[in-house]
Amino acid sequence: METGLNILKLSLCLSLAVVGSYAQAPAPFNGFRPGTCDHYECPTYKLVEAGYGFEIRMYDAALWISTSPIPAPSMTQATKTGFRRLFSYIQGDNKSKVKMNMTAPVITQATPGKSVYTISFYLPKKNQQNPPQADDLHVQSWKPTYVAVRQIGGYVSDDVAKKEAVALMESLRSSDWILPVEKSKGKSPAYIVADYNPPSQTTARVNEIMVPFNM
Repeated sequence: METGLNILKLSLCLSLAVVGSYAQAPAPFNGFRPGTCDHYECPTYKLVEAGYGFEIRMYDAALWISTSPIPAPSMTQATKTGFRRLFSYIQGDNKSKVKMNMTAPVITQATPGKSVYTISFYLPKKNQQNPPQADDLHVQSWKPTYVAVRQIGGYVSDDVAKKEAVALMESLRSSDWILPVEKSKGKSPAYIVADYNPPSQTTARVNEIMVPFNM
């Protein structure tokens, strides 16, 4: 397991800066489950609705370990920086010296108009009750949360993320979900980029643009 994690770390650190603009917008959402979740623990959710170009999920309550907001010229640079620190954390660089398994996805929370990003790892279930603490990281708690999701392929650059976040909102306009999303988060909401694959994987990539909202 440790060897596999080191390979994943190396591939992310070397390749995160090399991104393309080949993300693909979906047709009707097919509910494709990232294959990464067959090998790494992923957060659990209930499918509420699959629509044209979007999916509505209800995520179960969960804890994530997160960086402080990282100022950076790009999302990819911030993700690279945050990943290094979080990977060190699960390798035992925490106050309890506890090692944890790698999970998926790596999420980057972005705010439109601001060049600051928060990077997070989902905490494994066995560490959810008592997550190890670290001076420069914090635990982020998700209550049961509705999330609008747009699934895309390829590599996600900053421009692609912004474009697909807009496309997600446009897809929602054809449904009743646009009202609670805009009421909760506004017309241009903060969004999350979820990355399920190491950058060295060039085919069958799965990424998601996510907008949590309240009902």
